[in-house]
Amino acid sequence: MTEGLELRRMGSGVVIVVAGAALAFVAIIMTARRGMTEWSFALTFGALIAIGEMVQFRVDRSRNRAPIATSAALGYAMLRGPSVAIPPDVAQIVAVTAVATVAGILPRAIAGLWWDVVVSCRRGVSVACAAAVFAALAPRDLAWTGRWQDALWLAGAMMAAVLSAGISDALIGAGQATERYNRPFPAALRDELAVMGRIGIAMGISGILLASGTALLGLWAPPLVVVPLFLTQFAFRRFASAQRTYRTTVRSMARSTEIAGFSSPGQNARTAQLAVALGHDLGLTPPRMEALEYAALLSGVGQLALADPSPGGASLLRTRAERQRAAEIGASVIERSGVLDHVAEIVRHSNDPYRQGRANNASIPLESGIVNVALAYEQLVGEGTGQSPGKAMESIGLGIGAEYDPVVVESLRRVIGRGFRF
Repeated sequence: MTEGLELRRMGSGVVIVVAGAALAFVAIIMTARRGMTEWSFALTFGALIAIGEMVQFRVDRSRNRAPIATSAALGYAMLRGPSVAIPPDVAQIVAVTAVATVAGILPRAIAGLWWDVVVSCRRGVSVACAAAVFAALAPRDLAWTGRWQDALWLAGAMMAAVLSAGISDALIGAGQATERYNRPFPAALRDELAVMGRIGIAMGISGILLASGTALLGLWAPPLVVVPLFLTQFAFRRFASAQRTYRTTVRSMARSTEIAGFSSPGQNARTAQLAVALGHDLGLTPPRMEALEYAALLSGVGQLALADPSPGGASLLRTRAERQRAAEIGASVIERSGVLDHVAEIVRHSNDPYRQGRANNASIPLESGIVNVALAYEQLVGEGTGQSPGKAMESIGLGIGAEYDPVVVESLRRVIGRGFRF
């Protein structure tokens, strides 16, 4: 199924695409007027970028990753040395990156594989930032001469270029997350910087190795550096495949309560949808967001141990003892997986009243309160219940501080006020 050219929202995505396209257009015009230098290096690195774009993949459901393309583009931006007679200027670096990116994306688009024009433009903008910073710090006549002073300055300029690329991409990504998910900008920036620290720096270091190796060994260096990157990418793809299987299994488990009649059709998915929106609003980290989504999906699993299903899946109609027993049973079932202990802890406390629970016990996760509020709102507003969002908010408001966490209820007011609907 083709899922390409997805701008998601008219807003920052369009701005990024326009900025990236304008930057590429100007760079191509400037390079055409001045003429290309060192064609062999431009073609080699352009081919690596194109191949990297063709084999890009998605790990965390938020964006595609192209480590080979990113490392190759950064490496080309930092070329200096005896093997490179005339280092490429910033315009040529941007032009080669842009043309190679399009060349790599076209086969994916023709084959109907998923790709994102916004993410590709983000990569182009970050590489342009790296090239500009490196050009500003490293004079064109500075190269690997064997003197430690030159090597130290070049290494520092390379690290500064890599950091500038990572920080610029993190800022753009944080702005997108704030617009798309209504996350607080500081929390979104924190998450983007965390990703940069784990994945971005690794790609940056690979770019440094590629640039320094090519500068000293010539075109023999790229194969030596890229082969380990291909192996790493293969491992990441296997990990991504396992994660997809994992999420599919969780969703299948969640549907068991619907099939058995203990929840209404789509109830668990709607609860998870609202819980995720609340988690974004409260600025939870990505690992906590994933655990929250799984907990919301699996919050009703324990009801399968009860004698009879609730009418229409309305677990709020059950007694407090029955609901807490179901939560405890559900948590025990989830714990048996051996890998969802944090999810089990969230589910275990998802029916605890706030006053007797988290208000007096800080070890109870905030996510339990989020699931509690999300489930209550879904059962008041969800399919077939008939209550308006305003009426549901009044009902939930009566339980602030006793049944529901005030912080979560206030977050729910903001989310509903922004127009959230199932």
